[in-house]
Amino acid sequence: MNIYITTGTHDFLKKIEAKYSGETMVTMINPNGSLLLHETMGKSVFNAPRKYEAIGASGKLPTKEGFVVMNNIPINEEERPLFEHQISNQGNQAANDAGFIALRILRPLTSNTYIIMTVWENEANYEKWKGSQSYFPSYDTKGTIDPQQKIFQSAPYISEYMITE
Repeated sequence: MNIYITTGTHDFLKKIEAKYSGETMVTMINPNGSLLLHETMGKSVFNAPRKYEAIGASGKLPTKEGFVVMNNIPINEEERPLFEHQISNQGNQAANDAGFIALRILRPLTSNTYIIMTVWENEANYEKWKGSQSYFPSYDTKGTIDPQQKIFQSAPYISEYMITE
């Protein structure tokens, strides 16, 4: 499965989403701006998207509402196989928690930044999960990878978005 992400003004992205209503597209917004995610088995309709391959997925992406957490993890090129192995062995720790909707693990095709994306009914469910026993430190990217391995190209960071209708 291919995932393409583009950015732009909220109104412009909603027009693209409406134009391609037969495609799986999700518009998201946060205080820094808006993005549009296109999930497909084919090519993107975007002119110059960020390109990813979903190497892990569960659940269906909602198009009307939800809270999205993207763990952006820049990985050195030579460490990608190790990172993917570690991530694949962790499973989806949130799958049975209240409010969990979907997970996508995205391998970058045109950059070095992997994305572990979880989608929740709302921010309160996400925060509740973070305080639960099923929360796994790997979602912070601190608990499973030895920092001495120099696996990260730069510091991982989190982006949070609201899905808009």
